[in-house]
Amino acid sequence: MDVYEAVDSRRAVRAFSDEPVPQKVLERVLTAATRAPSSGNLQPWHLYVVTGAPLAGLKRTATAKALAGDPGDEREYPMYPDGLASPYLERFSAAAAQRYEALGIERDDPDRPTKIATLNSQAFGAPTVLFCYLDRTMGPGQWADAGMYLQTVMLLLRAEGLHSCPQVMWTVYRETVSRAVGAGDELVLFCGVSVGFEKTGVPQLRTGRADMKETVSFIGA
Repeated sequence: MDVYEAVDSRRAVRAFSDEPVPQKVLERVLTAATRAPSSGNLQPWHLYVVTGAPLAGLKRTATAKALAGDPGDEREYPMYPDGLASPYLERFSAAAAQRYEALGIERDDPDRPTKIATLNSQAFGAPTVLFCYLDRTMGPGQWADAGMYLQTVMLLLRAEGLHSCPQVMWTVYRETVSRAVGAGDELVLFCGVSVGFEKTGVPQLRTGRADMKETVSFIGA
């Protein structure tokens, strides 16, 4: 798979099979991903790869919280800025509508929040979840580095025939996750990334993207 194909086929998959992900494949991907860009070569990320019984236990705990309506832990950083304006609000709303449709959840379903939280807490059935942490002393530049690192990981996963879904949702249960992986207080949870093989026979979601001309300006061309 060439780079263009990997980029084009990468999407947030929300239905995984229970086929396990070989550890050798994960090791190959994560070894190659160490070449991701890193300002000052700080490489500020720390990844916990969770699978098997530990992940099953974490899913059970998080799902129980979701079903009980537990609002979770106080967020350590906002998922989105307050007061989204155009064109961001329109993009957000359109993508949300597509997600609900693909998941078979009506937008006016009164149980929609619980259903969405439950699917997320089960990692959409993924057999492996990567939890990405940063040292609390890191700043915006290092958070950007972590994003580039995770994009590198997700593209390499595509080269291996795997799919992924980044989930900031796990930060809602950050204390539960930190206890499960043994992360110290000096680390802050950036997000989780569900990893696995896509489940067959389910609707595939591919959200639209803004035209390149909406987000790119060529100067001097």
